[in-house]
Amino acid sequence: MEVIIQPSAKDCAAMGARLIGKLLDSKADAVLGLATGSTPLPLYRELVRMNRSEEIDFTGVTSFNLDEYIGLPGDHPCSYRYFMEQELFKDINISAGQTHVPDGLAVDVSEQCNAYEEAIRACGGIDLQILGLGSDGHIGFNEPGSSLGSRTRVKTLAGKTREDNARFFDSIEEVPRHCITMGVATIMECRQILLFAFGEAKAEIIARAVEGPLSSMVPASVLQMHQEVKIIIDEAAASRLEHADYYKEVFAGKPAWQCI
Repeated sequence: MEVIIQPSAKDCAAMGARLIGKLLDSKADAVLGLATGSTPLPLYRELVRMNRSEEIDFTGVTSFNLDEYIGLPGDHPCSYRYFMEQELFKDINISAGQTHVPDGLAVDVSEQCNAYEEAIRACGGIDLQILGLGSDGHIGFNEPGSSLGSRTRVKTLAGKTREDNARFFDSIEEVPRHCITMGVATIMECRQILLFAFGEAKAEIIARAVEGPLSSMVPASVLQMHQEVKIIIDEAAASRLEHADYYKEVFAGKPAWQCI
C-alpha cells in the first residue's frame, strides 16, 4: 500500500488521471473499474479534459462499475448508469457497448451477479479499479461485516450509507435498501487499485483503513493486503494518519523512474 498525500482534491485527481493515462499508453485495451459518488468527480472531469485535448484515448477501453441500486432503471437520475453517462461516458470516446454497470432491474438478480463476474473474467480481469471510501469504511457497497472473500452479490445498505446517499434523492425514504455490488474478493483481484478520499470528514476512517487492523468491520482495511494499491488523499483526509510525515517523505524521495 502506498499513501500519497496531495494539497487538494484537484491535485489528487490530476495524479489519478496521469496514472490512468500511463496505463492506457501501455495497454490501449485496458479494463477499468469505475466508481460513483462525489469523490471520483474531480478525476472524471480531468479525464474528460485529457480526452478532449487528445492526451488520452478511450477507444479500446472496457469499463465495469462497482455497483447499482436494485429497482432503479438505467435512465433514473439517481441510478449509477445515469450518473456515469452524465459525468463521464457522454464526454469521452468510449463505446457504449464496452461500458458495464449492473442491471438494477434484472429479473433474476442472482444470475445477474454471476453474469457480471463472468463478464469481468471474459475481459481478462480489471487492470485498474477506482475506489471511493464510505464514512464507515465500505468500498463499493461492501458494508461493515462483509465477507472479505465475497463476490458480486446483493447487499442490504446500512442506515448510515442510506443517510449519506439521501442527498442525491428527494428524501431518505426514496433511497433503495438493496443493491448489486462487486464483492471484496472481486475488488482485490484487480491488478491496480486507486482509492481516493477528500476532506476532514474522511480523516478518521482513512486512518482506520490504512493504519488500523485488518477487519471486516472496516472493509477498506483489506487493501493493506493488495500489492498494487495507491491511497490518494488530500491534506485534510490525511490529518489523522500517525505516519503522514513518513508517507510524504517516501513519495518525495522516489527515484525518477518511479515518479508519477
